Amino acid sequence: MFSIKFKNSKLFFLDQTKLPQKEVWKECKNVREGFLAIKELKVRGAPLIGVFAAYCIAVYAKNLKLGKERFLGELKRAIMGLKLCRPTAVNLRWALSELEKVILQNSGKSIDAIRKALLDEAQKIYKQDIELCEKMADFGVKLIKSGDNILTHCNAGFLATAGEGTALSLIYKAQKIYKNIKVYADETRPLLQGARLTAWELTKRRINCTLICDNMAAYLMQKGKIDKIFVGADRIAANGDVANKIGTYSVAVAAKYHKVPFYVVAPFSTFDLSLSNGGQIPIEERDSCEVKTVLGKIDIAPKNVKVFNPAFDVTPSRLITAIVSDRGIIYPPYDKNIKKLLSKNI
Repeated sequence: MFSIKFKNSKLFFLDQTKLPQKEVWKECKNVREGFLAIKELKVRGAPLIGVFAAYCIAVYAKNLKLGKERFLGELKRAIMGLKLCRPTAVNLRWALSELEKVILQNSGKSIDAIRKALLDEAQKIYKQDIELCEKMADFGVKLIKSGDNILTHCNAGFLATAGEGTALSLIYKAQKIYKNIKVYADETRPLLQGARLTAWELTKRRINCTLICDNMAAYLMQKGKIDKIFVGADRIAANGDVANKIGTYSVAVAAKYHKVPFYVVAPFSTFDLSLSNGGQIPIEERDSCEVKTVLGKIDIAPKNVKVFNPAFDVTPSRLITAIVSDRGIIYPPYDKNIKKLLSKNI
């Protein structure tokens, strides 16, 4: 299963806002369409939007018919615009920064050479993400035992990456070994990524999945129904503080109280060592209609009521049992062990 594809020099994406009712594939023809696809969550998931944005620039460069100076200027403008699309997930900025390096390294070459270099880099980022998912699964599956009841929040599977996912990749691998893994999926208000996307993924893979409302997670922990928790991440600071979908912090607090292991799963591109702690992570705030309606279709609140709608929250590192990366499992103290592991040559 996959959620984007590049075929015959064209970029296509699975519109995730249509799931689970319909599987609708659309073509992304230019940067504006790519910007809107990411902004409107048609393409989402921290690793995936980085991969998708890289392909967007490669497609844009292919169709850009300008002289070299203007060609380079337009590419720079397009990259800057995409970087601002969603501020919290650092993978987006990382992937686009990789393309900026390619442009700089090839700026003395022909336009066709630059186009080829950009496409090569986008494909490299795509293939790398698939490999990173496999490595995270290989490391993280060791944390799962036969018969485990696992809780997850939001969506961190093949809809959020180019590969099998971050947090869900571990579960997919474990299911092949044990066959009796059970997963509880938080619905993940207000946009229901758990209900619409994670539950859809897990049922597609024939994994025993139970959907719960967000406010039921602590009750299940109290009753001893949750053995461990795995979530993804949108940005991880140098001290191990983690930004992830809103509601993750609440789950982590409940897990700490009930002594349930809480694991974060993310590739190296999600770490932002330029930030010393999670308080420096920019938190995206989204439109009030996401809270006042059900998926923009049914009003569930007074139209004039005020709304606070942060898309993410920050979980302090002291609440995290371990971070599973593509380079190994990171345990506290995070401020030392993150730098040590990420500096490894692989």
